Order: sequence, then structure tokens, then C-alpha cells
Amino acid sequence: MGTNGSTMLEPLRQGLPPLDPAAVSNAASCVLPARYEAVREARQFTRRTLDQWNTGDRFDDVCLVVSELVTNALRHALPASAPRTGEQGPPVRLHLMRWTERLVCAVRDPSRDSPVARDPDDCSAESGRGLFLVDSFSDSWGWQPLSGTLNGKVVWALFRLQPAE
Repeated sequence: MGTNGSTMLEPLRQGLPPLDPAAVSNAASCVLPARYEAVREARQFTRRTLDQWNTGDRFDDVCLVVSELVTNALRHALPASAPRTGEQGPPVRLHLMRWTERLVCAVRDPSRDSPVARDPDDCSAESGRGLFLVDSFSDSWGWQPLSGTLNGKVVWALFRLQPAE
């Protein structure tokens, strides 16, 4: 299920501190189906991966952010005609990449539309606080349209990790 994440670094470079693709300690990726159960699958994948990398101490923050990014991709980035059940529809892909003191969670989806952050103080809104949570629980986040043969965008969140003692 895990794949080398260095091919995903190019869209992540803009807006991030310099990250050398050759310095990636670990990278893992999974394809998520176009159904809302994929959020649970993304959390399970994240738990297994962070446990393997001995970075489980950040699980709560990372899991919340992964859940929000995947939910946003499923809710806002898939075409309205994409079925929400079964295995059909354009995939959403979750990438986790770890450097010595940084972790990047990136969700690729087929839309080129910019993520829209809602006003977190709008109590009448039934949804739309996801990016506020991403901003609150990660150290930074952003998005980048994909180029070349890949369509869509990557929305990423960066977490600083404690240095190993």
C-alpha cells in the first residue's frame, strides 16, 4: 500500500520551507475510494503509518487534519456525478511523508478549485470549519494545483516533529 512519495514533493514545495526530496525518511501513500467510509480508512492508514514511523505521539492532531482534508476532497472536489458508494469515481489519494523533524500530510483530488476557508465565527453555518481546524492543528498548510499529466490539486498540512533524543 505504501509508495515512494518523492514524486509528490514537487507540488508541495511552494509555500513550504526547503525540503530536500532526497532527505525524505519515509513516505507512504494510499488511494481512497469516492465514498465517505474512506475517511475512516484514511485514519486507519495514518495510524498504522505513524506507528511504524514511531511518530504516534502526533496521531491525534494528524488524524484530525487527515480526516478534514479527506472529507473536503470527498465533499467538494469530486464531480457531483461521482458515486459516493462503491469503488467507482475519481480517486482521492493520501500521501504521508516524514523528514527528521517534519511530517507532511497531502491529499490529492481531481479538482483544480481552490479550497475555501469559511468564517469560523459563523455559528449558523452547518459545515465549513474544516480548514479552520486544519489551520489550528497543523503548523502550516496550503494547496497547489497539479501540472503535467496529473489533474487536480494537492492540499497539504505540515507538522513539526520533536527531534529524536
